[in-house]
Amino acid sequence: MGTGIVVLVVLAVLGAGGLVGILVHAGRRETEAERVRLAEQARVQAVRSMEAVWSMGPLEFEEYVADLCRRDGCTEVRRVGATNDLGADVMGRLPDGRKIVVQCKRYAKHRTVGSPDLQKFNGTARSEHGADVPLFVASCKFTKQARAFAARHDLVLVDVDLLGFWNSGTTLTALLDLDIGRSGTNRKLTPDS
Repeated sequence: MGTGIVVLVVLAVLGAGGLVGILVHAGRRETEAERVRLAEQARVQAVRSMEAVWSMGPLEFEEYVADLCRRDGCTEVRRVGATNDLGADVMGRLPDGRKIVVQCKRYAKHRTVGSPDLQKFNGTARSEHGADVPLFVASCKFTKQARAFAARHDLVLVDVDLLGFWNSGTTLTALLDLDIGRSGTNRKLTPDS
Protein backbone atom coordinates (compact mmCIF):
# COMPACT_ATOMS: atom_id res chain seq x y z
CA MET A 1 0.00 0.00 0.00
CA GLY A 2 2.85 2.37 0.77
CA THR A 3 4.38 1.68 -2.64
CA GLY A 4 1.09 2.50 -4.36
CA ILE A 5 0.87 5.85 -2.62
CA VAL A 6 4.49 6.66 -3.52
CA VAL A 7 3.79 5.78 -7.16
CA LEU A 8 0.67 7.98 -7.14
CA VAL A 9 2.60 10.88 -5.58
CA VAL A 10 5.42 10.49 -8.12
CA LEU A 11 2.90 10.39 -10.99
CA ALA A 12 1.11 13.45 -9.59
CA VAL A 13 4.39 15.38 -9.32
CA LEU A 14 5.42 14.37 -12.84
CA GLY A 15 1.99 15.30 -14.17
CA ALA A 16 2.08 18.69 -12.46
CA GLY A 17 5.60 19.31 -13.77
CA GLY A 18 4.51 18.42 -17.29
CA LEU A 19 1.51 20.72 -17.00
CA VAL A 20 3.72 23.57 -15.82
CA GLY A 21 6.07 22.94 -18.77
CA ILE A 22 3.17 23.04 -21.21
CA LEU A 23 1.84 26.27 -19.68
CA VAL A 24 5.28 27.93 -19.78
CA HIS A 25 5.75 26.92 -23.43
CA ALA A 26 2.27 28.23 -24.31
CA GLY A 27 3.04 31.49 -22.50
CA ARG A 28 6.23 31.93 -24.50
CA ARG A 29 4.37 31.32 -27.77
CA GLU A 30 1.72 33.82 -26.74
CA THR A 31 4.36 36.42 -25.80
CA GLU A 32 6.15 35.97 -29.13
CA ALA A 33 2.88 36.23 -31.05
CA GLU A 34 2.06 39.46 -29.20
CA ARG A 35 5.52 40.88 -29.97
CA VAL A 36 5.07 40.11 -33.68
CA ARG A 37 1.57 41.61 -33.64
CA LEU A 38 2.77 44.82 -31.98
CA ALA A 39 5.69 45.17 -34.41
CA GLU A 40 3.33 44.79 -37.38
CA GLN A 41 0.88 47.25 -35.83
CA ALA A 42 3.70 49.79 -35.40
CA ARG A 43 4.80 49.30 -39.02
CA VAL A 44 1.25 49.81 -40.31
CA GLN A 45 0.77 52.88 -38.10
CA ALA A 46 4.02 54.38 -39.39
CA VAL A 47 2.89 54.00 -43.01
CA ARG A 48 -0.56 55.40 -42.21
CA SER A 49 0.97 58.46 -40.56
CA MET A 50 2.81 59.13 -43.79
CA GLU A 51 -0.35 59.90 -45.80
CA ALA A 52 -0.08 63.59 -44.86
CA VAL A 53 3.61 63.61 -45.83
CA TRP A 54 2.89 62.22 -49.30
CA SER A 55 0.41 65.05 -49.86
CA MET A 56 3.04 67.74 -49.07
CA GLY A 57 4.91 69.70 -51.68
CA PRO A 58 8.73 69.61 -51.72
CA LEU A 59 9.18 72.84 -49.71
CA GLU A 60 6.59 71.74 -47.14
CA PHE A 61 8.44 68.45 -46.81
CA GLU A 62 11.72 70.25 -46.16
CA GLU A 63 10.09 72.38 -43.46
CA TYR A 64 8.48 69.26 -41.97
CA VAL A 65 11.92 67.61 -41.68
CA ALA A 66 13.35 70.81 -40.16
CA ASP A 67 10.51 70.80 -37.59
CA LEU A 68 11.28 67.17 -36.68
CA CYS A 69 14.93 68.16 -36.14
CA ARG A 70 13.88 71.05 -33.89
CA ARG A 71 11.50 68.79 -31.96
CA ASP A 72 14.41 66.47 -31.20
CA GLY A 73 16.64 69.18 -29.75
CA CYS A 74 18.62 70.24 -32.80
CA THR A 75 19.70 73.88 -32.79
CA GLU A 76 20.41 76.44 -35.51
CA VAL A 77 18.01 74.53 -37.75
CA ARG A 78 17.10 76.27 -40.99
CA ARG A 79 15.62 75.24 -44.28
CA VAL A 80 18.08 76.24 -46.98
CA GLY A 81 16.81 74.23 -49.93
CA ALA A 82 16.31 76.06 -53.20
CA THR A 83 17.53 75.89 -56.75
CA ASN A 84 21.31 75.37 -56.73
CA ASP A 85 21.32 74.44 -53.04
CA LEU A 86 24.20 72.01 -53.64
CA GLY A 87 22.29 69.18 -52.03
CA ALA A 88 21.45 70.82 -48.72
CA ASP A 89 17.78 71.31 -47.88
CA VAL A 90 18.07 71.58 -44.09
CA MET A 91 21.07 72.41 -41.89
CA GLY A 92 21.52 72.57 -38.16
CA ARG A 93 23.32 71.19 -35.15
CA LEU A 94 22.51 67.96 -33.35
CA PRO A 95 22.06 68.18 -29.57
CA ASP A 96 25.71 67.09 -29.18
CA GLY A 97 26.89 69.98 -31.42
CA ARG A 98 27.71 68.05 -34.61
CA LYS A 99 26.67 69.75 -37.85
CA ILE A 100 23.88 67.98 -39.72
CA VAL A 101 23.18 68.52 -43.40
CA VAL A 102 19.95 67.04 -44.73
CA GLN A 103 18.86 66.27 -48.28
CA CYS A 104 15.09 65.77 -48.53
CA LYS A 105 13.27 63.85 -51.27
CA ARG A 106 9.50 63.84 -51.08
CA TYR A 107 8.66 61.25 -53.67
CA ALA A 108 5.49 59.21 -54.18
CA LYS A 109 5.43 56.15 -51.96
CA HIS A 110 5.83 53.71 -54.86
CA ARG A 111 9.09 55.32 -56.10
CA THR A 112 12.65 54.70 -54.94
CA VAL A 113 15.76 56.82 -54.45
CA GLY A 114 18.74 55.49 -56.37
CA SER A 115 22.48 55.68 -56.03
CA PRO A 116 22.92 58.73 -58.35
CA ASP A 117 20.98 60.96 -55.89
CA LEU A 118 23.19 59.77 -53.04
CA GLN A 119 26.35 60.25 -55.09
CA LYS A 120 25.43 63.89 -55.73
CA PHE A 121 24.65 64.47 -52.06
CA ASN A 122 27.84 62.73 -50.94
CA GLY A 123 29.86 65.00 -53.24
CA THR A 124 28.69 68.15 -51.47
CA ALA A 125 27.50 67.32 -47.95
CA ARG A 126 30.93 67.29 -46.34
CA SER A 127 33.08 69.24 -48.81
CA GLU A 128 30.67 72.14 -49.54
CA HIS A 129 28.61 72.22 -46.35
CA GLY A 130 30.96 70.79 -43.70
CA ALA A 131 28.58 68.08 -42.54
CA ASP A 132 29.59 65.94 -39.61
CA VAL A 133 26.41 63.93 -40.21
CA PRO A 134 25.09 63.82 -43.78
CA LEU A 135 21.45 62.72 -43.60
CA PHE A 136 19.29 61.79 -46.58
CA VAL A 137 15.55 61.68 -45.80
CA ALA A 138 13.11 60.19 -48.31
CA SER A 139 9.37 59.55 -48.30
CA CYS A 140 9.98 56.27 -50.14
CA LYS A 141 12.51 53.43 -50.20
CA PHE A 142 16.17 53.45 -51.22
CA THR A 143 17.42 50.98 -53.82
CA LYS A 144 19.83 48.24 -52.80
CA GLN A 145 22.63 50.04 -54.68
CA ALA A 146 21.82 53.32 -52.88
CA ARG A 147 21.93 51.63 -49.48
CA ALA A 148 25.26 49.99 -50.34
CA PHE A 149 26.69 53.34 -51.48
CA ALA A 150 25.48 55.02 -48.27
CA ALA A 151 27.08 52.32 -46.14
CA ARG A 152 30.42 52.72 -47.93
CA HIS A 153 30.39 56.52 -47.56
CA ASP A 154 28.93 56.81 -44.05
CA LEU A 155 25.72 58.54 -45.14
CA VAL A 156 22.70 58.24 -42.86
CA LEU A 157 19.51 57.19 -44.63
CA VAL A 158 15.97 57.66 -43.34
CA ASP A 159 13.51 55.90 -45.60
CA VAL A 160 9.70 55.90 -45.50
CA ASP A 161 9.56 53.38 -42.66
CA LEU A 162 12.05 55.21 -40.44
CA LEU A 163 10.44 58.53 -41.35
CA GLY A 164 7.12 57.15 -40.14
CA PHE A 165 8.70 56.21 -36.81
CA TRP A 166 10.45 59.60 -36.59
CA ASN A 167 7.11 61.27 -37.27
CA SER A 168 5.53 59.14 -34.52
CA GLY A 169 8.02 60.23 -31.85
CA THR A 170 11.22 58.23 -32.29
CA THR A 171 14.08 60.68 -31.86
CA LEU A 172 16.53 61.58 -34.59
CA THR A 173 19.47 60.53 -32.43
CA ALA A 174 17.93 57.04 -32.12
CA LEU A 175 17.59 56.85 -35.92
CA LEU A 176 21.21 57.88 -36.45
CA ASP A 177 22.34 54.67 -34.76
CA LEU A 178 20.50 52.43 -37.23
CA ASP A 179 22.32 50.93 -40.19
CA ILE A 180 19.83 50.97 -43.07
CA GLY A 181 22.66 50.00 -45.41
CA ARG A 182 22.58 46.50 -43.99
CA SER A 183 19.15 46.18 -42.39
CA GLY A 184 16.94 48.28 -44.64
CA THR A 185 14.80 47.09 -47.45
CA ASN A 186 14.48 48.33 -50.97
CA ARG A 187 11.04 46.81 -51.52
CA LYS A 188 8.86 49.31 -53.31
CA LEU A 189 5.51 50.03 -51.76
CA THR A 190 2.58 49.51 -54.06
CA PRO A 191 0.42 52.58 -54.60
CA ASP A 192 -2.23 50.93 -52.40
CA SER A 193 0.09 50.35 -49.42
